Amino acid sequence: MDASAATVVLLRDGVEGVEVLLAERPSDRGSFAGAWVFPGGAVDEADAAGDPIDSEPAARRAAVRETLEEVGLRLDHDELVGFALWSPPEGVPKRLRTRFFAARAPEGEHVLAADELVAAAWLRPEAALDRHAAGTMTLYPPTWVTLHGLRGAASVDSVLAGLREGGEQVYVGRFGEDRRVLYWREDAAFADEAAGDDGPRHRLVMRGLPWEYERSF
Repeated sequence: MDASAATVVLLRDGVEGVEVLLAERPSDRGSFAGAWVFPGGAVDEADAAGDPIDSEPAARRAAVRETLEEVGLRLDHDELVGFALWSPPEGVPKRLRTRFFAARAPEGEHVLAADELVAAAWLRPEAALDRHAAGTMTLYPPTWVTLHGLRGAASVDSVLAGLREGGEQVYVGRFGEDRRVLYWREDAAFADEAAGDDGPRHRLVMRGLPWEYERSF
């Protein structure tokens, strides 16, 4: 069984629309070195508190703990909106089955854990994707796809309402032969890459910048 993790998409209303908090991992050590990520980390035994370590309640506790540890912001467990569960494809160095939550950012300034993060910024999703497309910001597929889904969001309230209504989206993926396309199980090419031109598509094409997300079901 893959290890479990939790991630929190912190949201706030900005002048031009919804903004998210992204933080940069150190480039010389740790998981996702040099990448910009949402606050989060692995679920530990204390987070389980009697529940299975891969359960939603354990991930919810880990999300609150990691947000406080990494960016100094305190969340309420009940305010977290779970919206995605990502299972890593084969070949990923650190396999973490990760639950994604969203929450309105609490009042107060974020304070970074110096040993885990080197920078942070509130950005509109479009701005973060533009930086990635320009090659100036490293993003991993789950972060990129989440930002892609938040483009054009008008308010935090509308985002959270939409995520609640949509329920938990499950992402089970595999890489194509060249490892530059990520197919999810809804894609016709998930079981047979040769069949990829026919049938539904759910894939991320990473052969160049900008990446291309295709979803046709």
